[in-house]
Amino acid sequence: SMGYAGIPTAMVSECCSDHVGDIVVKFLAEHSVDVKSIDRFTDGSTEISMIFENDSITKQVNYGEYPRDRFDVIWPRIDENDIVIFGSFYSIDESLRDRLLEMITYASERKAILIYMPGFQHGLKCRITKVMPAILENLELADFVIANNKDIEDIFPGEGVEKAFHNHLEFYCGNFLHIDENFNAQIFAKNVREVINNPQGKSVNALGWQAGFAAGLMYGLLRNQVTHDLLEDIDQETWEAIVSWAFKFANEAEISEDNTISAEFGEKCAKAYSESLDD
Repeated sequence: SMGYAGIPTAMVSECCSDHVGDIVVKFLAEHSVDVKSIDRFTDGSTEISMIFENDSITKQVNYGEYPRDRFDVIWPRIDENDIVIFGSFYSIDESLRDRLLEMITYASERKAILIYMPGFQHGLKCRITKVMPAILENLELADFVIANNKDIEDIFPGEGVEKAFHNHLEFYCGNFLHIDENFNAQIFAKNVREVINNPQGKSVNALGWQAGFAAGLMYGLLRNQVTHDLLEDIDQETWEAIVSWAFKFANEAEISEDNTISAEFGEKCAKAYSESLDD
């Protein structure tokens, strides 16, 4: 979605030099994403996560095999006010974390805007005590946290969003955007406490919606010229403008087979962004 919107974007990850890996990397490259920082390993196979849903339960099953030595990537260039999103198991897994932490620490030193999205897989809750030190370190490094109800329940079981923010998140990171069960956005920031309702209502495609929301949030930060130094002083009007872009991208991506915004919508965003830079 960011590539479609004309934003220079790089993916830092890994996949095997197999057919599945080729499909993934080709898809990213065709959508204007820089893939030079994707490690293509040869020992193992690309992992695929399948999500099975019915009325009462959601189950995730992983297929594939990783090699012993992993995540040998070349870091992309990171400059001040660039945006770096990190999270999921890459930010807590012992075999990956040290390497990732090098990049996140470097990005922090460069005054990039770090967005932490925990995005836990199903079933992690039973191991939360083991990974909690890594989570807290991630929160401390982050300038911004995006999480949904399930993420908060996994990390801070039984506390609820308000309590989790005041008891934990606020101490480490002052900017928190929570997505509730109806896909509304709740803002916790230094100068703002607000719930912004999703104009389209609850999505039936959570994967596409959340991917679009993250992309739209980044686009909104860039369109509103939010720098690292200005993060702590975003006013309510600017927050509303940023989140409105997140909703626009999310509601575009959720109806797409590829879980991305459309090329037509992206072209309009790219033109508007280019004009804003000229201004």
